[in-house]
Amino acid sequence: MVKTWLITGCSSGLGRELAEAVAARGDRLVATARSTDSLQSLCERYPETVRSVALDVTRAGDAAKAVALAEGAFGGLDVLVNNAGFGFIGAIEEGQPDEYRPMFEVNVFGLIETTRAALPALRKRAGARIVNLSSGAGIAGSAGFGFYNASKFAVEGLSEALAEELRPLGVSVIIVEPGPFRTAFLGRSMIAAGREIAAYAETVPARRHYRETNNGRQAGDPAKAVAVMLQAVDAEHPPLHLPIGPRAHAIAEQKLDCFRADIAAWRDISIATDFDTHN
Repeated sequence: MVKTWLITGCSSGLGRELAEAVAARGDRLVATARSTDSLQSLCERYPETVRSVALDVTRAGDAAKAVALAEGAFGGLDVLVNNAGFGFIGAIEEGQPDEYRPMFEVNVFGLIETTRAALPALRKRAGARIVNLSSGAGIAGSAGFGFYNASKFAVEGLSEALAEELRPLGVSVIIVEPGPFRTAFLGRSMIAAGREIAAYAETVPARRHYRETNNGRQAGDPAKAVAVMLQAVDAEHPPLHLPIGPRAHAIAEQKLDCFRADIAAWRDISIATDFDTHN
């Protein structure tokens, strides 16, 4: 069945790769970015099935215009992909509000408002999907990524609650949790704290070094990641959590092992907290 998609952040990275794949397979697409200049070639190659519109997820009203375009041009909306976002490197003490707050505006609040704008249209379509781009960083926290971890943990919690709300309505939520893929994420989509504090020399600089030495060298093939995403969207029973790539799976497995170990070690003490008598 031909689907109508709305994807945020289509100028580059996984968003662009997904937009190309969606258009190539014959689905209808509203491709968005803060500037539509980068989307012109995509529209020219697929003039019947692709439309573009400027969408800054932090700007009030932009998401509603994109949804209206999907409904006006293609008669509805089947899949929303919240892909727009960026990362931040720095210790919690190093980060300044004017550095990390804009990331939350995009990664969390922008995703929320885009989703809210799209929900009335999605609820009209049986089998609709919402795909929220999280990260391996949304599964487990790590030194130097704390602010980015927090933004993606928020996406995870919001998505899990949204999935419960929408399940009776026939709309599914998929949380995509990619590991490192060869996109511009470590370049133009990653910023770093403007100051470095020597006390964190044993932990945080490793993140900065990783960025400097791995940008453009990541092992993950974006086309293969997108193929997994498409398969999940098309599945009759899509997964709620979808780690993609060996690194993401390793992070998830380690997190589960550590979580279970903590629970088991403290179980007898930590569950003995009810009143001794029940009224």
